[in-house]
Amino acid sequence: MKLMGMSKCVLPLPLQASGVTVNDEVIRVFNDMKVRKSSTQEEVRKRKKAVLFCLSEDRKKIIVEEGKQILVGDIGETVDDPYGCFVKLLPPNDCRYALYDATYETKESKKEDLVFIFWAPESAPLKSKMIYASSKDAIKKKFTGEDLVWL
Repeated sequence: MKLMGMSKCVLPLPLQASGVTVNDEVIRVFNDMKVRKSSTQEEVRKRKKAVLFCLSEDRKKIIVEEGKQILVGDIGETVDDPYGCFVKLLPPNDCRYALYDATYETKESKKEDLVFIFWAPESAPLKSKMIYASSKDAIKKKFTGEDLVWL
């Protein structure tokens, strides 16, 4: 089809919303991780350093993935390298969402940022990549706050 001497241009449509919802436990975990004030040493030890989220079996909800977390209390006991341990939690052949409480130092001070990660390895099935990508907005809308870094 020609329009004023130009060929018809077909532009890709944006990813449609998937209809996936976010489980309340995911929101609770996020809120617990973004509040860094803890009154007792035991509360600090139970605080999550990293956690993975996945889709439920029916692919209708984003849920906390069982057994895929690192607690602050694990560091120095069962976990020597928190980031290395976190990377090993990520599946090599499927997608995930994750929160990681990153601690680093600048010349001026020690810093902490809560980082949201959308993990989509090349080896993940295309269908999985598509549903995770189109569901990311659902979780993004629930994770409110200025201190979150999106990757």
